[in-house]
Amino acid sequence: MPSAVFVFIAFVVAVAVNLSAAQPSIANYYTIENIAAPKGLDPQVGGLDFMPDGRLVACFHRGEVYTYHPKTKTWKLFAEGLQEPLGVVANSDREVVIMQRPELTRLTDTDGDGAADVYQTLTDAFGMSGNYHEFAFGPARDAEGNFYIGLNVASNGASVRDEVRGEFRHYGLSRERFKEDWKKVKGLAGRMYSAVPYRGWVLKVAPDGTMTPFAPGFRSPNGLAFDASGDLWVTDNQGDWLGASKLFHVRKDHFHGHPASLVWTKDWQRGDPLKIPVAELDRMRTRAAVMFPQGSMANSPTQPLIDSTGGKFGPFAGQLLIGEMNQPRIMRVMLDKVNGEYQGACVPFYHGAGLRIGNNRFVFDKAGALWVGQEKLSWVGDAGIQRITWNGKTPMDLHTIKVTKAGFDLTFTKPVDAAIAGDVENYALERFYFRYHQKYGSPEHERTKVTITKAVVSNDGKTVSLTLDEVVPWRVYRFNLKLIAAQDGDTVWNPMVVYTLNQLRDATPPPGPETFSGER
Repeated sequence: MPSAVFVFIAFVVAVAVNLSAAQPSIANYYTIENIAAPKGLDPQVGGLDFMPDGRLVACFHRGEVYTYHPKTKTWKLFAEGLQEPLGVVANSDREVVIMQRPELTRLTDTDGDGAADVYQTLTDAFGMSGNYHEFAFGPARDAEGNFYIGLNVASNGASVRDEVRGEFRHYGLSRERFKEDWKKVKGLAGRMYSAVPYRGWVLKVAPDGTMTPFAPGFRSPNGLAFDASGDLWVTDNQGDWLGASKLFHVRKDHFHGHPASLVWTKDWQRGDPLKIPVAELDRMRTRAAVMFPQGSMANSPTQPLIDSTGGKFGPFAGQLLIGEMNQPRIMRVMLDKVNGEYQGACVPFYHGAGLRIGNNRFVFDKAGALWVGQEKLSWVGDAGIQRITWNGKTPMDLHTIKVTKAGFDLTFTKPVDAAIAGDVENYALERFYFRYHQKYGSPEHERTKVTITKAVVSNDGKTVSLTLDEVVPWRVYRFNLKLIAAQDGDTVWNPMVVYTLNQLRDATPPPGPETFSGER
């Protein structure tokens, strides 16, 4: 066996062993409790928010909407009869807006009895083919009161209904042929398809219901959120055209990689988007800010949520938390803005320790506790509501990571043991990329050990500057920090850190698609 191959295999084995070793328990820093759901209903949670008066509002899988008083622990039915609601925003103590499968709906309690008596359609200006995979997510609300929703593409695992809403547009395949000869033609449709308007889009909806197409290129955008700066963040799930799951900074009219939805762009004249060369699609698309390696980090990311608690939930205020359906996990994202573009890293922030799987929707209460709603939607998942509270103790963990001209600056929540953190042998680092192609998912291509040549600890002991032998863009960098410890002896709580490096700090343009055929 060639020595280089042996060394690389040894490195991979070492990373796997170290990451599987016992870590400080999250139970030392956070407590979790189960919230009893209303009796007699399917407790799968499609949306959570808090009204100004402190009541939790939750929408459930079969279409019920309830409010919950945390002090009295009592539930009250607010509305019912909705179809598969997957998001809620409380505008006031009497008004909520909910995204259900066929429409964005405003529910209003006009007489103050705690139950909605007016159900109003804000918008249904998007298509429905009847395909089972046409979920509708959101809403997220911006500072001006506009709502943003995300629409799934359809799956070729099933056909369409006899009646559809909106224009049917799939180049080369009529609705009748879709319906009657599905098994023969489904390969022509693509694995995931957009045969009716705005499937695979994020849409903007004004308070008066006016809908504006905002951004195409999504497969399954199960999570939308605005940060304090007004930037819109959307997750997407691994599949065809997605080498791994992603987090996008979404801007108007940017294309986000899945081509099926391009047919609904204004004045589209190019026919079937699946026939556009991959290299051209690569040049058109906006790259993800953060990639989530499949399995080791996430399988199906859900709602992003900004930690807006001002430190009531721990030392990570202002950062993003993101759910994960397949594992008992909530991820944390540390963003890094370089050359005007976002990129950054993720860690498996909360894993196990009583947390269920199917973590789909989140909201913070005024006291800084995180409320988590679980769902399964006939796939992997669970059901119910849990509340997570920080106990005030600070864990030893990576707080932020920034790319530098020479490598990375790692800043921790506590001062590090300088002897340990200053030794390059105590770090393990590898890089790889995911391929952008029509196939489902992607392996980790060109996985390579990265040599760290220097580690310098700052005067305050919290930041370690790592120098690499080479900083290569358009790669995903995976750290193992298992051996790093604080001055008080605590080891790193989340040793696996995954950084998506798109932009170089020295503003040197990264190579384009013509020179690198990979996921970037």
